[in-house]
Amino acid sequence: MAAIQSYRNLLRAARIAFEGDTRMLTGARESIRNAFRDKATLPPSDPSIEPALKHADEVAAFLKANVVQGIKQEDNTYKLRIHEHTERGDNESIKFANKNPRVGVKCCSEM
Repeated sequence: MAAIQSYRNLLRAARIAFEGDTRMLTGARESIRNAFRDKATLPPSDPSIEPALKHADEVAAFLKANVVQGIKQEDNTYKLRIHEHTERGDNESIKFANKNPRVGVKCCSEM
């Protein structure tokens, strides 16, 4: 059942991310279908299934939150299709762009 849920979740995410772009949506669906067919013959106890399903869920989340498509306008600008699932940041990282921020993780040479 988890495989069906992940499969549907990926198809849904692709539909959201590539809405209005028939070529990309068709390609994404084909890629998803082929990836799941490749693993369809594995027994339920196979240890590679759980990581594959986790990966599928992560890809679905990424597609929904981080893929934004642009449509070229007549004036050579692009109109972005930002939807309700698109992740929006607060641009905090821009404040530190040239200031060499310390994240709190020690480098290997500092250990």
